[in-house]
Amino acid sequence: MKKESTQDRIKEVALILFARNGFEGTSLSDIAKGVGIKKPSLYAHYKSKEDLFLGVIHKVSVDYNAFFVKTAERLSNQSPEKQLYDLLRENTEYLRNDEMGLIFKRMMLFPPESLRKEIAQMFEKTENVMKRVIKSILEQMLPNEEWERVFDAYLCLLDGMFEQIFYYSPEEHNKRLENSWTLFIRGVHSKEEK
Repeated sequence: MKKESTQDRIKEVALILFARNGFEGTSLSDIAKGVGIKKPSLYAHYKSKEDLFLGVIHKVSVDYNAFFVKTAERLSNQSPEKQLYDLLRENTEYLRNDEMGLIFKRMMLFPPESLRKEIAQMFEKTENVMKRVIKSILEQMLPNEEWERVFDAYLCLLDGMFEQIFYYSPEEHNKRLENSWTLFIRGVHSKEEK
């Protein structure tokens, strides 16, 4: 079994603290204490709190992109409609993880002002990955010009279902997912018929 490096442990602890307390509410001292090292030792791995935060966000983004692509590949033998539905459900479950969901929510809604540009660039890369994956599914269902409009709606559906994780019980969330999906796919099928 591979031994976890100090740098990996720092990112792991920082992810939990940044997710729970936000960027401003997390100190390097808190992170060092969680790792079991002294604060000056952090500087052997990261230049600043901002550098560490970007390292955490980069890892979260890379891991999420890999999850999204691998999930789509695993689902690729299903009908396009089933692929989209299962991708929606599995995406929601992936982001249900407390720290993962919270860090994404904080990045989207309350990014540190000094890092807004860098975080926006990471989100753009993630959206490009999602767009490529979802486009390949939608093109099996729709005329060439229609996929992009449907992608926008699907992305809003993904975002909405993610956001509702924080507000509703799993049962209520599931009901809302099913209702939203039913209306979404009905609209897609009406595009197919044109």
